[in-house]
Amino acid sequence: MNEAAKNSTAVLLLAHGSPDSPTDVPSFLLKITGGRALPTEVIEEVQRRYETIGTSPLTALTLKQGELLSAKLQLPVYVGMRNWRPFVSQTIERMIGDGVKHAIVICLAPQNSRTSVGLYRTSLRVSSDPGLTFDFIESWHDHPRLIQAFADNLKAGRAKARRECGRDVPIIFTAHSVPTRTILEGDPYEIQARHTAELVAKAAFIDERDWRFAFQSQGMTGAAWLGPTVEATIMDLKRGGYSGVFIQPIGFLCDHVEILYDIDVVFKTFAEEQGMRLWRAESLNDSPLLTAALAELAKSRMAASKSA
Repeated sequence: MNEAAKNSTAVLLLAHGSPDSPTDVPSFLLKITGGRALPTEVIEEVQRRYETIGTSPLTALTLKQGELLSAKLQLPVYVGMRNWRPFVSQTIERMIGDGVKHAIVICLAPQNSRTSVGLYRTSLRVSSDPGLTFDFIESWHDHPRLIQAFADNLKAGRAKARRECGRDVPIIFTAHSVPTRTILEGDPYEIQARHTAELVAKAAFIDERDWRFAFQSQGMTGAAWLGPTVEATIMDLKRGGYSGVFIQPIGFLCDHVEILYDIDVVFKTFAEEQGMRLWRAESLNDSPLLTAALAELAKSRMAASKSA
């Protein structure tokens, strides 16, 4: 990324972060909770999930997304993680050392919530260098290329499911759940997540009668989390006479524990226990359309800055 020395503008991609191995889970969870200790059983359960999938590819895939975007833009692209290495603070120090003066900041969470995007914005405050400024993109849940990327994977995956079961199966669009109080306090996340699903369904030519929306990966706390859950939605479809279901996540941009464990293990097992089959769309990962969406976001902000 030393090319930054030749160009004072760069792009900064922000993501949640993921532990390098199951043994890192306790430290990782302390980062998430801000140092608040969690019950031993919660820590052990999260460790078990990471042990089941082996490791989370989130960091490697996010770094790859950054490389692809850098090649597309011909600009330096940095990656910072809120809860694990490379930490946002470390990345910002590197940017300052490379001579970056201005950064377009894109959260790899298209829908805006104070529990995700809001916390990413807060993490940028570690930079005390007045010579480094940020142009923070709040949300991009309806970007046409993002929508098309999801729609293409949906069509391909659903066609495979149709070939295997002999008929179309209903779709459940999913996004990560958040505490219900977040939405009651005016957070736009639920509206944006559902809007993304509607746009993807339309782009994939899916009739509104053929899809549902559910929130997944509810937290292991006593507080209320946004629903309906995927399990409840699967049961509803079973009562409707369906023997299969297709999951299309629209809040995640690459494979990680919420995809590889929550969907591929938990929801698939649950569906099988109900006598149903479950398929899911491939994650975007290194999708050229995802790269194009990120590039267009960055270019539009740079153009706006120049014309201001």
